[in-house]
Amino acid sequence: MRLLLLGCNGQVGWELRRSLATLGELVAFDAAGADLSRPESVAALVRDLRPAAVVNAAAYTAVDRAESELERSRTINALAPGALAREAAALGAWLVHFSSDYVFDGSGSAPRAEDAPTGPLNAYGRAKLEGESLIRTSGCRHLILRTSWVYAARGANFAKTMLKLAGERDSLNVIDDQVGAPTGAELLADVAALALRRAMAEPALAGTYHCVAAGHTSWHGYARFVIERARALGHPLRATPEAVRPIPTTQFPTPARRPLNSRLSSAKLREHFGLVLPDWRAGVERMLTEVLGR
Repeated sequence: MRLLLLGCNGQVGWELRRSLATLGELVAFDAAGADLSRPESVAALVRDLRPAAVVNAAAYTAVDRAESELERSRTINALAPGALAREAAALGAWLVHFSSDYVFDGSGSAPRAEDAPTGPLNAYGRAKLEGESLIRTSGCRHLILRTSWVYAARGANFAKTMLKLAGERDSLNVIDDQVGAPTGAELLADVAALALRRAMAEPALAGTYHCVAAGHTSWHGYARFVIERARALGHPLRATPEAVRPIPTTQFPTPARRPLNSRLSSAKLREHFGLVLPDWRAGVERMLTEVLGR
């Protein structure tokens, strides 16, 4: 069985190289080899390779820049996934695609289910939502995995930024009214491979699922945990967890509005695939141990 992986050098794509390799022949492309800003070219790639499944880990992720690069964001996050979906439908292939908590408006405090009303607050979220819609209307067999606050030991992430700042400053100001679940790229990749394997044997499992680590925290709570664990691992930092001060979103304006409530319920994933996802702290601590070499 041949699988086509797009975005293989991103945080999730890098982990998918490992998790998907157990399922069959893996053909992987980075942005240079498969440019989603040219949807017709990636559609042609699918036609040429005729894979049993396409796994799209490529995306436009510059949330603030998307406000001024509307066309590029929409092309990569909506039109290209739509083109992939149409080719997958024509081949009878599966499509695995990653989406975002940003398709919701962030109101309330309850975790969102997959069928909750959407209402993106920014251009990035609107493009991701359109991409989902194009995949569904294509008629292809698909798995859409919505997630939040993705991190990995490889590349830049919030935790690494906090470690850098805590090493330079005596105190930090971090937003405390945006709440979600930090979710590791490794966990996402493992769930995607397991779900694809099951779904290919049981096509009725196709659909949209929320895939986030268990529990939730704010960016402030996330920062405090990172600094606390780093210090426990013997990493020297100037700032202590107590020196991380909470601030509201209004004190840190950005071009793109962020949802305050990014909680997603993974109950459907657990019910349909029998997967119980670990608490977010476990993954972050594992990542810190790898990053800090302890």
